[in-house]
Amino acid sequence: MLKFIALVVEDDPFQRSFLADLLKDEGLQVVECASAEAAELVLVSTGNELRALITDINLAGDMSGLELAQFAKRRFPDLNVVMVSGRGSPDVPHDTHFLTKPYMPDQLLDAVLK
Repeated sequence: MLKFIALVVEDDPFQRSFLADLLKDEGLQVVECASAEAAELVLVSTGNELRALITDINLAGDMSGLELAQFAKRRFPDLNVVMVSGRGSPDVPHDTHFLTKPYMPDQLLDAVLK
C-alpha cells in the first residue's frame, strides 16, 4: 500500500501547523513548505510519492499557490490538489478542489482524502 504523503504550502506558520496536525491526526505523512518556490523543489524531487497538495492561493514570494497548482497538475495530472483562500474562487486548474476560508476541518479532509 502506498503511503499517503501530503504537501502543505502555507506562509502563515500557525495555519500551516494546524493543517499539518490535522492531516497527521488522520495518519498522513506531511511535508510542510512556507512558499511555492520551496514546494516546487519538493514536487520536482519527490513528486511521484506525493498523493495530495494543499496550498493557500496567496503566498509570500514570487509564485502564487495558483501557479504552483498549475505546475503540479501539469507535471503530475493525478495529484490531488486542494487550494484554499480567504478571497473568492479564482480560475482553478481542472480537477482540483477549492475551499474558501474559513472552512470546517472535515471539508478539508474530505477534499484531501478523495
